[in-house]
Amino acid sequence: MERIAALASTARIATPHEPVTNSECVYTFHSPYTTDGGIVVNLATFAGTLQDLAFVNSPDDTALFVRIRKKRVTKNNLDEEKSKTEGVTKLGVGVEGGFQSDADKYETISKYSIVVLRKDASGDGKPRVVAELDYNEETKGSFPEEVARSADSIINHAGLAVQQDLKAWELDDEPKPVSKYAETLPFVDNGVKVSANPAEWKCEKTGEKTDHLWLNLSDGFVGGGRKNWDGSGGTNGALDHFIETGEKYPLVVKLGTITEDITTADCYSYAKDEDGPVLVPNLKELLEKRGIRLAGLQKTVKSTAELEVELNATYAFDAITEAGAHLVPIAGPGLHGLQNLGNSCYMNSVVQMLFSGLIPEISSRYGIKCSDISKSSLISVSPAHASDDLLCQINKLVSGLTSGEFCGPIPESFEVSDISSSDPKYRLAPRMFKHVVGKDHIDFRTGQQQDAAQYFQYLLEKIDRAELGAGGRLNNKNSSGCLHVTSHLFSYKTETRLVCEADNMIKYRQSPPETLLTLRIPMPQAKSDAPDLKRQRSEEPGEEGKEKNEVPTVSFDECLAAWSASTTIDDCRWPHLQNAVSRATSTTRFANFPRYLLVQMQRYQLGDDWQPHKIEVDIDVPEEISLKGLKGTGPQEGEILVPDEPEGSSEAATVQNAPAVDENALAQLMDMGFSMNGSKRALMAVGGSDVEAAMNWVFDHNSDPDFNDPLPDGDVAASVVSSVVDEGVVTSLVENLGCFTGDQVRAALKHCDGASDRAADWLFSHMDDLDAAIASLGINTSTNKPDNGAEKNSRPLDDGDGKYALIGLISHIGKNTSSGHYVCHLKKDGKWVIFNDEKVALSEHPPVKHAYMYLFQRCDSLGSLHPGF
Repeated sequence: MERIAALASTARIATPHEPVTNSECVYTFHSPYTTDGGIVVNLATFAGTLQDLAFVNSPDDTALFVRIRKKRVTKNNLDEEKSKTEGVTKLGVGVEGGFQSDADKYETISKYSIVVLRKDASGDGKPRVVAELDYNEETKGSFPEEVARSADSIINHAGLAVQQDLKAWELDDEPKPVSKYAETLPFVDNGVKVSANPAEWKCEKTGEKTDHLWLNLSDGFVGGGRKNWDGSGGTNGALDHFIETGEKYPLVVKLGTITEDITTADCYSYAKDEDGPVLVPNLKELLEKRGIRLAGLQKTVKSTAELEVELNATYAFDAITEAGAHLVPIAGPGLHGLQNLGNSCYMNSVVQMLFSGLIPEISSRYGIKCSDISKSSLISVSPAHASDDLLCQINKLVSGLTSGEFCGPIPESFEVSDISSSDPKYRLAPRMFKHVVGKDHIDFRTGQQQDAAQYFQYLLEKIDRAELGAGGRLNNKNSSGCLHVTSHLFSYKTETRLVCEADNMIKYRQSPPETLLTLRIPMPQAKSDAPDLKRQRSEEPGEEGKEKNEVPTVSFDECLAAWSASTTIDDCRWPHLQNAVSRATSTTRFANFPRYLLVQMQRYQLGDDWQPHKIEVDIDVPEEISLKGLKGTGPQEGEILVPDEPEGSSEAATVQNAPAVDENALAQLMDMGFSMNGSKRALMAVGGSDVEAAMNWVFDHNSDPDFNDPLPDGDVAASVVSSVVDEGVVTSLVENLGCFTGDQVRAALKHCDGASDRAADWLFSHMDDLDAAIASLGINTSTNKPDNGAEKNSRPLDDGDGKYALIGLISHIGKNTSSGHYVCHLKKDGKWVIFNDEKVALSEHPPVKHAYMYLFQRCDSLGSLHPGF
């Protein structure tokens, strides 16, 4: 106790707003559950680590800690048979009729102790225990008051993970509101009566008999329910009828959910100001007018909430998730699932593709067994700063996925209906990684679903900046002493050949490096035996005897041919012709073949209603592809080249005056399903920030063969301006002011030299026409920084033959890339494996034809490691 008392003055009391890592080591995925020693949390910094890592890069040699150890045991009074036979009737965890929570099935035994650790100056250098005393209600009074209060503040603190660990997931966070239209709802006395026999119910619009029929409470129309995000559900007849009747009759009730207890009835309001489940107090009277008597009625179909329970309980996401297949679960190094933190499947899929051992260069740079992690130079940051260090968190994530140290017993079945029962000692929850990557991004720091392709590109940019600033923490360099950043593995340039029609002179130019090849799907080349190609649920397993529309098929080679086809540019200005306008023919080829080629299929397009729609098409992708015929050749003998323009020429001046691309506008276009390059082209064509004008440009040009091609160097350079503002200040103002976007705040800060108070005043004083005021400043709000990019671009890119093998897929289910669900399939040791968040299993039918992103590895690099990694 004397040694503890001697350090009592260093103990601090954690406030609710301070970060306290009391549930997980900042350097590894070890937690109070995973080892006998649990984790130790510093009473001064509140950083939790394994004992052996307590003094990493710390100036202290002695410190005071609270040790936290936890063990989960099964409750003796659990009625297992009852839990198996009773079904789930309520969408919730730990509530009556809902899923059993961990609290229902298990109890946690927690043990605490106060520890004095001292850095061992000799031997292996690991901390050794100087003193350790149990800390509990009986012994608390014997400790110095400062120590007891500090320990209690840590033990009882919510911790960094609290917002990611919501226990209940009720469909409705609040009770259903009473519809304001119920009392005065118009009733059309048209004599329509509804049969009491469910067999006679059918959608009046399509004639289909389904379990998703809704009765309009005003005019008695029976129509199918909404289509779900994956194309399943009803016929949309009820909603269409509401629109077709002038939106006068908004209230509907689901047939089959009506009983004597009207609160069980599934009522919905289509009114724009409600658009959700509602209560209709006078439902009984309205139904009786249609001949429906509540007495004796029984529930015959599932309510909307129950269908949602079924969806989440089984994860039955058709062919992409291989529902119906008897998948064999597997576990081991590189075969560990990731916990979904709430709409984080887009991140999980990208992380598995990059960090689970499929790409050996990344595993070599960042992977190390957790037991040896103290030897890694990547963790040479203090525990207090480790959770905000990207390289440290990548090291933690790669090590956790590839080491196999956290793999638990292999489940009996892939079909797990209650993931809340998973043992915490075997779960990998990448919270710290998600936070450090997304904290400065307006979208990725939220809990909303995002585009996996956009996240991949943003993640590589973050990793590159961190690696270039890592100094001696990364020692993988080539013979010239240059560091190969991670994006180098995926980077390729394109070569554009322009032929002037006026004099047949030729100009060659190379794009800046790209890490994602976006391919447009040429639907005119689609092959199908069906004359009427209707949008349908292509991933739904067909039922025997059920008529099914054919889905057209486009080959991967046809997509590549569309990308590489020659295109005509009508208004090309040629400096060597004194800036005269002459038509040009443009062709695009690869300047190099990267070690890994990631391809994004443009499966989403903007419809006539300006909403993104999924293109229902199968892509025929072979296991191996050859791009040798698409390699650029450069200037050839006999070609007459356009003279190079000197600095200061009119072309250079045009480049310098090119409009800056507005980051917010770019994000909006990408959210609609357009590629980054296509969105940039559209915005630069209309001045840089006008989304509506850019969309009109897209309608006219989205079929251009070069629509998704990288922009020329000058265009990109002109669109990127170094940021001079603190992104933390931007985030703070966005959150505190509440009515301005990140781009608006960023522009105001640049105009006011970074002064947040002046920027706030400027924003409020220009609210009447803020966009025009920002435009008049001529300020680019992009956060891109060209300094690191210039350093990357100066290095030669990897190249080889153009033969590639398919090794990974990321598939998406949903109406657009910012909703729905993502699943990853990877080829490990010659076998396809499905990664569906925490579920990992051998794949029977990898959805190659449905994928959104395809990862290829150059065949001449198979089995070898890039020397720069």
